[in-house]
Amino acid sequence: MAQRSAHPLVPVALLVFGLVAILLLTIPTEDVQEAPGFMYGIVLDAGSSHTALYIYKWPADKQNGTGVVTQHSECDVKGGGISSYAGQQGAAGRSLEACLDQAVKDIPTERHKLTPVYLGATAGMRLLQMSSPEQTDQILQEVGHKIQSYPFSYKGAAILSGKDEGAYGWVTVNYLLENFIKYGFVGHWFSPGRPTVGALDFGGASTQITFATQEKVEDKNDMIKLRLYGQEYSLYTHSFLCYGQDQVLKGLLAHIVKSQGYSESVTHPCYPAGYNTTLKLNSIFNSPCTSKYKPSSYNSQAFLTVQGGGHYEHCVGNVSEIFSFDSCPFSKCSFDKVFQPNVTGSFMAFSAFFYIHSFLQRITGISVHTPSQLQEAAATVCRMTFEQMLFLAPEEKSRLQDYCASSVFIKILMLKGYSFDEQSFARISFQKKAGDTSVGWALGYMLSLSNLLPAESVGMRKALTTGAWGTLIFLFVLLVVAVLVFILLRARDRKSKGGGESTI
Repeated sequence: MAQRSAHPLVPVALLVFGLVAILLLTIPTEDVQEAPGFMYGIVLDAGSSHTALYIYKWPADKQNGTGVVTQHSECDVKGGGISSYAGQQGAAGRSLEACLDQAVKDIPTERHKLTPVYLGATAGMRLLQMSSPEQTDQILQEVGHKIQSYPFSYKGAAILSGKDEGAYGWVTVNYLLENFIKYGFVGHWFSPGRPTVGALDFGGASTQITFATQEKVEDKNDMIKLRLYGQEYSLYTHSFLCYGQDQVLKGLLAHIVKSQGYSESVTHPCYPAGYNTTLKLNSIFNSPCTSKYKPSSYNSQAFLTVQGGGHYEHCVGNVSEIFSFDSCPFSKCSFDKVFQPNVTGSFMAFSAFFYIHSFLQRITGISVHTPSQLQEAAATVCRMTFEQMLFLAPEEKSRLQDYCASSVFIKILMLKGYSFDEQSFARISFQKKAGDTSVGWALGYMLSLSNLLPAESVGMRKALTTGAWGTLIFLFVLLVVAVLVFILLRARDRKSKGGGESTI
């Protein structure tokens, strides 16, 4: 039987296939950017009473020079603040191990070496630095060595100034409220043009007030300028050392001990009736914040018995004496001869402000949204016995004795010190978190520091040029058409041949 010759379109199809293969090998390419993914950063917030580790992440391509940062996770370090380990060699560093181990798990392994770690210590270490610079340096070295033993990029451990602490807290608040930058539904970042919000921070050893103002700041030490997302902000900020909750309570007790003649037993008007405790004198007078109340000589190991008086008016009188509202060297002052412009706009109060405000509302049933409600709630708590408080909040047993003094303190601080009135107090929002992010200075710290981190070099991959893609698609379509024509012609040939064979 004679062999059938190949259809004339077969060489054409083979030619097209060959051309496509050659083009795939020789076609020009161009470099296309790949998304660089996320960068990570760790901030250790070494406060006076405890340390918290925060992990943040942000796209490697930054918006207007500042990373778009979100909180990835957080870890609370067990034990006291790093300043509480003074004299205990290595203890401050060891206290961080569990949270650093957690960070190793939370951050992708390939990002470990690229992840910067910063430790920022606040008022607790500022106080220790005043009393013992040597122990301060030793603790910072110890925590530094501990962090360096982990696979991250250690960037240092530093003591933040009160000014920095206040400013970074303000940045956090306004970032979380999207007052700097917002992601629009059309997929673009834009500035919402909203006014900023002031920040009120109440820590363990200091308290900060920070807000944008158009008024002249008469004390230049309380003015700071920040540039974020292409905008410049002029801020008033002041940090009051020794006016954090722990130090206020210690200073108040020292004042009461002095006013009652340093006797072995004193009555504390802010402690609830039915409460009493015994403690060593050294636990009261071991802080720079209580030095002005310290007797010329005393036995540091001697014991003091403190009984609760449960007397609101006497409590207000004693707490008021912690402040000084006399002799202002400026046109106006908050207290202790510190200049402050008029408070303007809205504020967010966080840290201990939030916990005290929340406790007052829960235990008294009073909605604390006005100055009169704050005063009523504070008076209500101060007039409760310890048993009444314990019945209403048994889970807070170890702290119940302090809520009267703390409530009276923030009443005097906000209303008389900062001069919040009926209108401005109503614009204060008391918050612990915004979304899934903790409110404090750490996020603002990371936002500012991310501006100093080098942007990750953008990954490159080879890809076809637009023109090459057009040529390839044309040839592919041509090949498909050729194959279809070939199939149709073959089918027609078979049909015609089949018809010819059936004819006699």
